[in-house]
Amino acid sequence: MLNDSDTLNEHLKYLCDEYRRHNGFNAGDYQTYGVKRGLRNPDGTGVMAGLTNICNVHGFMMDDGVKVPDEGKLTYRGIDVRDIINACINENRFGYEEVSWLLLFGSLPTEEQLAKFKDTLGRLRELPDGFVEDMIMKSPSKDIMNKLGRSVLALYSFDENPDDTSLENIMRQSITLLACLPTIMTSAYQVKRRAFDRESMFFHPTDLRLSTSESILRALRPDMSFTDTEAKLLDLCMILHAEHGGGNNSTFAARVLSSSGTDTYATVSAAIGSLKGPRHGGANLRVRKMMEELKADVKDWSDEKEVYDHLTAIVRKEKGDGSGLIYGFGHAIYTYSDPRAVILKKTAEKLAEEKSMTKEYELYKLVEKITPSVLAEVKGSSKVICANVDFYSGFVYDMLGIPGDLFTPLFAISRIAGWCAHRIEEVTYGGRIIRPAYRAMVSSKKYTPISDR
Repeated sequence: MLNDSDTLNEHLKYLCDEYRRHNGFNAGDYQTYGVKRGLRNPDGTGVMAGLTNICNVHGFMMDDGVKVPDEGKLTYRGIDVRDIINACINENRFGYEEVSWLLLFGSLPTEEQLAKFKDTLGRLRELPDGFVEDMIMKSPSKDIMNKLGRSVLALYSFDENPDDTSLENIMRQSITLLACLPTIMTSAYQVKRRAFDRESMFFHPTDLRLSTSESILRALRPDMSFTDTEAKLLDLCMILHAEHGGGNNSTFAARVLSSSGTDTYATVSAAIGSLKGPRHGGANLRVRKMMEELKADVKDWSDEKEVYDHLTAIVRKEKGDGSGLIYGFGHAIYTYSDPRAVILKKTAEKLAEEKSMTKEYELYKLVEKITPSVLAEVKGSSKVICANVDFYSGFVYDMLGIPGDLFTPLFAISRIAGWCAHRIEEVTYGGRIIRPAYRAMVSSKKYTPISDR
């Protein structure tokens, strides 16, 4: 019982100390019992947990059991994402809707199929009557990812057939979420501005004719104006974030929940919760903060030694957030290169010239160039490491005038296509609930009566 002099924080500290006193593991136990922490093998490869036709992520080769670095390659349904991007650029058109069709159905759409699909998405973009007022405005959130997850769960109540796991019903729900999740994001952001930032919020009527990226920019800007170049760049970012295999944390979360037989809304909300984490989708915000601190601390952004010293201090936990991590570098699969980062880097260069941000772009390039050397010197590691998609994505969003509050939510509304494709595949062909094992380390004990403790 709490006495009058006790405070909640003091009692909480006592409870946490009590927990630490009775819990914990010896670090060597994981190796002793062959526990594959993070579901990864000793050589860094992922534990094989399933089969998929949706996506392949290639970043290394195995030679007689040895991991050999290789150039990164990302394919959607067997098609290199670079070919998709190049086709959209050469033909001057939007591609996210086409990629969503490809991921969901397994083949590229015809012109007629794509036109009908875009029309369907446009018609489903608006939220149910009263949803914004009742589910978003009445309970605003400082964190848009939190609001995305809660709003997806709330959509369950607006669905007349939410629990049916037939292909037809899950497909209907998936396409609906694909269409309306961007609207939830922009609405939640407007409410957040009003409730917590003390700024004006504005809601524009939906234009059914617009692409997903155009709709987002239109909803975010007070005057609803944007350039075709800006919309197509955001579209490119969404294509690159649309899918990344079944083993990434959020997609695996969607697979795990789908295997249990639960509904689509619970599944997607769980995936959003996973992506919110700074070790997953939240990393792009960490990159932005890291680069802002570097720009403030380094006097000459072109001075390689000065930048090198700052990065060294980060790794030594003397600067930054104390984690010792240079955010935006390293990946579970990619070694020599992350194809998404390569594409974003090339695109960022052109936009930086247009936005008069070439100096910032050159700093990003310099950090990318010298980070591997910093890590090798400070950590003594020979591991091949490259910039990942998070390193340049935040910079591109900054140049597009997109607030940091929406960096990770944009990742989520792009990845909904991949999550739903994997949910459909798991429900249709998985067949078993995903249930890994944990080794119990506790020994048998007798119950002690409370009077004897």
